[in-house]
Amino acid sequence: MILSDRTIKTMIKDGRLGISPLCEENIQPASLDCTLGTHFLEINTENTEIIDLDSEITYKEVNSDSIVIPPHSFLLATTAEYIKIPNGLTAFVEGRSSIGRMGLFIQNAGWVDAGFEGRITLELYNANSLPIRLSAGRRICQLVFCIMDQEAEKPYRGKYFGQEKSVGSRVYLDNELKGATLAS
Repeated sequence: MILSDRTIKTMIKDGRLGISPLCEENIQPASLDCTLGTHFLEINTENTEIIDLDSEITYKEVNSDSIVIPPHSFLLATTAEYIKIPNGLTAFVEGRSSIGRMGLFIQNAGWVDAGFEGRITLELYNANSLPIRLSAGRRICQLVFCIMDQEAEKPYRGKYFGQEKSVGSRVYLDNELKGATLAS
């Protein structure tokens, strides 16, 4: 079940859902708009010949109140809001339609697990043939919250838990590299 604005407000007020800083005007009928932070990561193409899943990627860090995404380019950004999602609740990260109509695709693998805490790293791609300038503090994406049928047995405590700024891919830390197998 998707949460309404009333339920989102109630959960924030009673402390079950943490959003900081919170701008009440960003609570929409069935979502919460999040704003762009000031921390960005660009893949360091000078020292990288190929990206593979087994190696750590190096990034160039940018701290700025605005950034320009060149045409057909990718970068990581972060939300200004620090989110604390309780066990039993999840969220979808969706780009805002008004921004998508400019050719800017916003993702975060589309999902925030139950128990996640931190600023959300966003994957931004400029599909346009023109550069796009973005400014910190602008509404950039929305979170659509969903109640799970029951609390998770193991709420999220993974490799991105507690992130304070944009965090690059940590896929190289995945268990399959360590020979992990699922229990029978």
